[in-house]
Amino acid sequence: MTVSELLRWQWQGYTRYHQTRANLLLHIVVVPLFWLGTIGLVVALLQASWLTGLGSLGALVVSVAAQGRGHALEPVPSEPFTSKANAVQRVVLEQWVTFPRFVLSGGWARAWRQA
Repeated sequence: MTVSELLRWQWQGYTRYHQTRANLLLHIVVVPLFWLGTIGLVVALLQASWLTGLGSLGALVVSVAAQGRGHALEPVPSEPFTSKANAVQRVVLEQWVTFPRFVLSGGWARAWRQA
């Protein structure tokens, strides 16, 4: 699946997999943590800083784990990953593209009101 196909697929099912207030609240808090972790990891690599790298990696792990717990609360379970590459691609695209699009389009607020 190409990146554009994956983004289209994610977007088409996004509201179905993000219905509960607990999951919506977790996402609105921990997606920015994922962003900070990603940016921190890049900075750590550029500066060869192990401490920053470990902290950034920790932020990524906490963010993904929290979102996994949130998705477990949903009435419609997420589609399983088909491979490690699929998991990485889906997680990164959700954090950096699909979730921000969901928030900016008003989808998050609509889902919150409907929950």
